[in-house]
Amino acid sequence: MMKAITVATAVAAATAANVHPREFYEKEFFEHMSKHSLSFKDGAEFLRRLSVFADNFDVIEKHNADSTNTFKMGLNQFSHLTYEEWIDEVKLGVRIPNLRRNPNGPVIEAQEGVTLPTSVNWVNAGAVTGVKNQGNCGSCWSFSTTGALEGRYFINKGTLKSFSEQELVSCDTTGANNGCNGGWMDDAFTWVQKKGGITTEDAYPYTSGTTGKTGSCVTTGYSPVSGSAPNGFTDVKTHDVNALMTAVAKQPVSIAIQANQPAFQHYSGGVLTGSCGQNLDHGVLLVGYGTESGSDYWLVKNSWGTSWGEKGYIKILRSSADLCGVLDAPSVPNL
Repeated sequence: MMKAITVATAVAAATAANVHPREFYEKEFFEHMSKHSLSFKDGAEFLRRLSVFADNFDVIEKHNADSTNTFKMGLNQFSHLTYEEWIDEVKLGVRIPNLRRNPNGPVIEAQEGVTLPTSVNWVNAGAVTGVKNQGNCGSCWSFSTTGALEGRYFINKGTLKSFSEQELVSCDTTGANNGCNGGWMDDAFTWVQKKGGITTEDAYPYTSGTTGKTGSCVTTGYSPVSGSAPNGFTDVKTHDVNALMTAVAKQPVSIAIQANQPAFQHYSGGVLTGSCGQNLDHGVLLVGYGTESGSDYWLVKNSWGTSWGEKGYIKILRSSADLCGVLDAPSVPNL
């Protein structure tokens, strides 16, 4: 009885500074635990998580109550984590090489006299596989790489195949690529080119998200998909909205962004605006662009599963302000 009273007192203290009554957060938190299959080692950890969840709930509610905001926040699999814990959980994994661009290679630029579509959506066109989840591994670079290759392969062959991130994570150690410790998409394109292609997700399934480890390279039991090897890659002219629109009008584009922003933890929909830097730390896939409620946006596929964002996607303001560094380092594989 005394233990129950002590726990109840602690719960009350944990939520005393919040907007709603204790019972409100408890109900929401139990639903959150059930939805994301969460369990905690003891009562103390439960109380800590409840307190963090309540604080995050209030942040989300306050943001959404402000009608001037162009995007919404919502509960997701990260809602019981502090900002610092979330950063550790998502394992942002872009490793920028000293020479991140090909100085002698071709560059995609805006084409004079060419009218671009008002909107592009490669998801609706069938060129994008379902949203994946990198899990507890800094392998975002591999998901951006496979996404760009999948899109280009679909455009060339008319068939959508899911390519193996695990093959890249475990086997590609060239350039900046270092498994769960991060990597760079252009280096990965080059590795796939030299290897003669990449295999499928089914043939070499992704496991690093669960183990948190890069894993040893498996070299037998699978083969590259015919026609999946690029003959190099092409960079897109940096800091040029029209150049990037030109590129994504032709195929999905690998990009790097700065994602270590509090808004990313809770983002649930709408066009992300506001303050966001260009310190690139996360590889993602640009799959289109459009306009929503008067705000131009880039449509970006993330690798944090479908519980995050708009079923795994985020819309980022499309402008010369280069929100989150979208315009800093885009590239595409040449298939």
